[in-house]
Amino acid sequence: MSIDREVFGHTATGEPVYRVTLRGGGLTAKVLSWGSVIQDLRLEGHAPPLVLGFEDFASYPLHSPFFGATPGRCANRIADGRFTLDGRAVQLDCNERGVTHLHGGTDNIAVRNWKIVDLSEDRVVLAITDPDGRGGYPGNCEITATYHLKDGGVLSVVYGAVTDAATPVNLCQHSYFNLDGRDDVLGHDLMLAADHYLPVDERLIPTGGLRPVSGTAFDFRQISPVRREENGAQVPFDHNFCLSRERVAKRAVAIARSLSSGVSMEVRTTEPGVQFYAGCYVDIAAPGLEGRRYGPFAGFCLETQVWPDAVNHADFPEAILRPGKVLRQETDYVFARS
Repeated sequence: MSIDREVFGHTATGEPVYRVTLRGGGLTAKVLSWGSVIQDLRLEGHAPPLVLGFEDFASYPLHSPFFGATPGRCANRIADGRFTLDGRAVQLDCNERGVTHLHGGTDNIAVRNWKIVDLSEDRVVLAITDPDGRGGYPGNCEITATYHLKDGGVLSVVYGAVTDAATPVNLCQHSYFNLDGRDDVLGHDLMLAADHYLPVDERLIPTGGLRPVSGTAFDFRQISPVRREENGAQVPFDHNFCLSRERVAKRAVAIARSLSSGVSMEVRTTEPGVQFYAGCYVDIAAPGLEGRRYGPFAGFCLETQVWPDAVNHADFPEAILRPGKVLRQETDYVFARS
C-alpha cells in the first residue's frame, strides 16, 4: 500500500503542516506534524473516532486544549515556573493564569511544527529541537516521537530526548479518549493500578504529600465507573496517580472501557505516574467541529509521565535529563472490541 501524506494546513508563518495516515493492527491513525498531534484514531468495526480532534487545521492553534498533542519540554505543571537546578535558580514562562508553568510554556513543542524524519505504512517518527532559553529552559533539547500501529490493536508511543545541558524533560501523549462516541465519558469504566494519588491546591499544583486512594473517590484499583459525585457534582479529576517512584519496565497500569460500545483500552507504560484528566473543563465549539460541540467530560486523558512539579520535590521521581543520557518513555494503548 502507498504511504499517505498530505498538506493539512499552514502555520501563521506559511509553513506547511503535514498529515500522515497510518494503518496497522486493526487501527487507523491520522498524525499531524504540528504538535506531533494524533488528530484521529479509529478501530476496525467501530465507527466513531476514539480521540477528540478537529477536521481542519485552523481550529487547532485557536481552540485545542492539547488534543492529541505532545506537550513539553516538561509536561504538566511547575509551581510558579520556578525551581533550583544544580544550585542555580531557574525561572520558566508562567503561561497558566500567570502563576503556573503548564506543559512547557507559551511556545511549547505542542504548538510548533515538527519534522517527519521517517514514515512507513504503520509508523511515523517526528522530531523537534527545543532551543536553549526557549521559555526559560536551559540547554538545547532534541526530542523525537514515534507512533507505531502494531498487531493486536496496539498504538505504541515512544518518546526520546537528549540534551546538551541539564534540564527538566517530561513528555506525554495528550489524547482525549472517548470509547463510544457519546457526548461525555461519564458512562465509561476505569481501572488505575495506583494505591496513592497527589492532592492538589487551587492551582492544581501537588501539595507535596501522597494520599492513599483507599476510602476516597480516587480509588480506581478495581474497574468502576468514572461517574463519581461529591456534594452533588461530578468529581473534577485532574490528578496524578502514583504508579512507582521511578521509570521501570513497561507494565499494564490502566484499563478503560465502554460497555455500550464494547470497546476497551489497556494502557501499558514505563512511566512512574499517570495524570487522569476527565475533561472537566472542556467547552469548545469550533469551525473544525462542523456544528458540533465538545462539552465538559467529552473525553478523558491518561497522560503517562513523571509526577507533576517533580523538580520541586526531592522525593518525587527524577525529571532532570543530563548530557550524555538518553531519555526513553514508552507507552502502549491497546484497543479491543468485544
